[in-house]
Amino acid sequence: MPTDPAEAIALFRYRVIAEATNERLTPAERGLFVRALAGHAHELPDGSRREISRATLDRWLRAWRAEGLEGLRPLPRSDIGTARLAPELIEEACLLRRELPVRSAEQISRILRARHGVRVPARTIREHLRRRGLDRRRLTAEPRVFGRFEAERPNERWIGDVLVGPFVPHPRMSGSRRAYLFLLVDDHSRLLLHGRWMTHENTRAGQAVLRQAILRRGLPESLYLDNGAPFANAALERTCAVLGIRLVHSRPYMPQGRGKQERLNRFIREAFLAEALHAGIEGFGQLDDRFSAWAERDANTRVHAETGETPISRFIAGGPPRTVDPDLLHEAFRWSVTRVVTRTATVSLAGNRYSVEPALVGRRVELRFDPEDLSRIEVWHERRSWGAAVPFVIGRHVHRQVPQAAAPPPPAQPTGVDYLGLVEAQHDAETLGRLAYRDLITDEEEDPS
Repeated sequence: MPTDPAEAIALFRYRVIAEATNERLTPAERGLFVRALAGHAHELPDGSRREISRATLDRWLRAWRAEGLEGLRPLPRSDIGTARLAPELIEEACLLRRELPVRSAEQISRILRARHGVRVPARTIREHLRRRGLDRRRLTAEPRVFGRFEAERPNERWIGDVLVGPFVPHPRMSGSRRAYLFLLVDDHSRLLLHGRWMTHENTRAGQAVLRQAILRRGLPESLYLDNGAPFANAALERTCAVLGIRLVHSRPYMPQGRGKQERLNRFIREAFLAEALHAGIEGFGQLDDRFSAWAERDANTRVHAETGETPISRFIAGGPPRTVDPDLLHEAFRWSVTRVVTRTATVSLAGNRYSVEPALVGRRVELRFDPEDLSRIEVWHERRSWGAAVPFVIGRHVHRQVPQAAAPPPPAQPTGVDYLGLVEAQHDAETLGRLAYRDLITDEEEDPS
């Protein structure tokens, strides 16, 4: 899904300061955390890495508190060129770093100046080395030791995953469809927050489960997910940034942080799916109803082997959860794309056309919308709303990336026409008149005995 470049920058800035926005931090703790953030490099949207100053981080925090995600969007500015370095100097800098990984960019700069009489800024050297994968942190990193981690309180960290289930009959579609269980679990209490069986493994399915979990259990502080397509996308990143949730993805090829979810998936397969398949599954509705009942009456009320408590009692012991404003929740789950307004003051989205303010002709605007209701589109430009786009031609009411929300065509009403019967009647009338051949057969000929 296309993303506004300014919003991509805003999402990156929120990723950097997400932990520092935690309301539970004291000013002193937040200051220590921000200083730690300023002490190491961060990966930029273009793939490069750089350090961010303490003053810049403080400015981003103030902007986020004042305006939320909108405050982190950059103001229009001119591009700044990047420093260039001769290829032979780049190669020599790489050799110097490989020769001694702890050698700093400042030291390499001094060596190049001593050998060639050329002063190369350390920052330029550092940038080129990082692009080559030769940053000191990566080369000198010691093997990581993984320990057990558990959130200290309910809703501090939610873990999400998708369990691939069996083929299930679908009442609105011919045949069966693969069932996917989207599931969210509270790390502290092991409570099954919400789960739903879906027909598609896509972005909107993951958002739908997250929204219901927030409505039922409150607002989490962080969300820990894998790098699958339903969870690694701009729509979910925007949702978390608007709501102030820190989004964390497990690192590829490092599944050590997914152990709890894997054990839970195995438990669901053994304790629920096996029984459901044995009894027979009539459809997705029945599968969802039985899973919800099993989760509340069995999984969330059994004594957990590690905590020694039932998940529901441990979750409730943390006190009332944080609630979220309904308007903010609605905004968080809208999608965002950019379009250039045509000379006729129109924009297109998913095959539909909308008219906008004539003053926006030729400008790049942001469209915010609910993908399940394309009749209502809000237009944004330069960080302010320009009102709703007026539908001009609506051929699609649901975004094509949300196939599970599109209603199937209504079944055809029976007409009572028997075409072959009509053909037979016409044939009899033309060949034998009103007296059909079967009427010529005597009772004796019909009786074989």
